[in-house]
Amino acid sequence: MSEQTVTNPVAAEPGVDLRRRRFLTGAATVVGGAGVAAVMVPFLSYWQPSAKTRAAGAPVEVDIGKLAEGQMMTVEWRGMPIYILRRTASSVTELAALDAGLRDPSSTVDQQPKYAQNAYRARTPEVFVAVGICTHLGCAPTYRPDVAPADLGADWTGGFFCPCHGSRFDLAGRVFKNVPAPTNLLVPPYEFMNETRLIIGKDEKGEA
Repeated sequence: MSEQTVTNPVAAEPGVDLRRRRFLTGAATVVGGAGVAAVMVPFLSYWQPSAKTRAAGAPVEVDIGKLAEGQMMTVEWRGMPIYILRRTASSVTELAALDAGLRDPSSTVDQQPKYAQNAYRARTPEVFVAVGICTHLGCAPTYRPDVAPADLGADWTGGFFCPCHGSRFDLAGRVFKNVPAPTNLLVPPYEFMNETRLIIGKDEKGEA
């Protein structure tokens, strides 16, 4: 059996500088690899959370020391509005009288931590914390503490009203019957640091 020889067709061509050809081929490979890396860097960076993104999910400390009875303040957590309301003693007492007109008065749907699954949907009767996003289509309900206003009717005793499609919630964020919103307002995880400060996004179980 005769020995077969593989011949390089480039080497067989007269006048070809093989060392120069190898150099140019190697250089093209390096440049091509650099081009792929340049494309991959922004692609991989896209999957890395930015400092702003990480900060957006961090717990938020709130000073409620100057929040008077009947007043509400709004803070942002994870890009969502968080309503913090200091209810009056009379509004807390009136919550139980609204049960018959509510879709989920006992908060059986999982829209709150266990410690807020009570008549007040809160850790304490006075301070109510909720995500200010309507559970219908994501609009922002307005705080309407006024009693029996002309646009809401004589039976309105205060709560949250969504102007987009008319959903209504009481001062515990519980949704009324016969409105588009299907569930109560969401209560985020939170805990009190002391009597005047609370932290949104963290409780005894850790960060949410």
